[in-house]
Amino acid sequence: MKKLYVGLFFFTSLFSYAQKNDTSIILADITEKVKDYYIDKETYKKVNSLFQNELKKGTFNQLSKKDFAAFLTQKLRTTIEDEHFFVKYLENYTPEKQISEKEKEKLNNEHNSLENFGFETVQRLPGNIGYINFKGFASPEASENTLAAAMNFVANTHSLIIDLRENGGGENGMVLLFCSYFFDQKTDLYTTYFRHDNKTVLNSTQPVVSGQKYLHKKIYILTSKKTFSAGEAVAYFLQQYKLAEVIGEKTGGAANPVDHFIIQDQYLLLVPAGKITPLISQKNWEHIGVTPNQEVKSEDALKAAHIKILKNMVTTEAKTELTIPEIKNLIYKLEQ
Repeated sequence: MKKLYVGLFFFTSLFSYAQKNDTSIILADITEKVKDYYIDKETYKKVNSLFQNELKKGTFNQLSKKDFAAFLTQKLRTTIEDEHFFVKYLENYTPEKQISEKEKEKLNNEHNSLENFGFETVQRLPGNIGYINFKGFASPEASENTLAAAMNFVANTHSLIIDLRENGGGENGMVLLFCSYFFDQKTDLYTTYFRHDNKTVLNSTQPVVSGQKYLHKKIYILTSKKTFSAGEAVAYFLQQYKLAEVIGEKTGGAANPVDHFIIQDQYLLLVPAGKITPLISQKNWEHIGVTPNQEVKSEDALKAAHIKILKNMVTTEAKTELTIPEIKNLIYKLEQ
């Protein structure tokens, strides 16, 4: 009972507002979700204080529901210093439209298929260099065949560029599947601790994949400030295990996984509910981001990677479809 009274004490003032209007009820519900799920169990106190102060100032009075959600997102991210917090107004959502998890997964997969499961471009650059522009991580089950096709396409290239500059993240399982293509055997990468369930899960690569693995070749990952969450994870782990070099800008710095909640049948709320701990370093990229091996503006990252690979080919006299003079000429053109 003592624990219950403590919780009620911190919520007393907020719930008194909840009797007055829907906004207060929504804020109280969000605070409760943070209290129950956020990785730091004391953070809800900051959220409660933030919401009470904004209510007293009348901040929310003139905001549309869409602007209200945007304001909450911004305030939660800056106050808690966690970029994974997100609130979105669900304009057409009604309880009657709720569907089973299986149906929801089917709809998500259909939607993601319209964007080719995040695979924007797969091509071969001059010098026999593979290039994959990957913008988001859908479910591994749905993405498996597309990923395999992409990796089979670049399998015979001399080296590989993975473009994550517009990758905003996605599903953890796809991170593991994607990384599996670059490890020759099963490797335990990290643990994930979930506070609400008080459980820790070990996350590992797969020893066998559907497509052809890309092993013992040069890999370069392109990043920007927009590279986020799961996109950062791929860059982080391939860099830490010295399987790839990162070229571009420092990434956003969001490591912790989230849980999704529907608030009062009006808003989608994302709450960071777990903590990732890489086994190789025992610390993640939360608040820090992934630091590139070669830091350049994001718009120059592809050219920088291409030039670096070509110069290495000249040094090692690598065999490609281009002669050494042709490679030097291409370097000259790219550097202009």
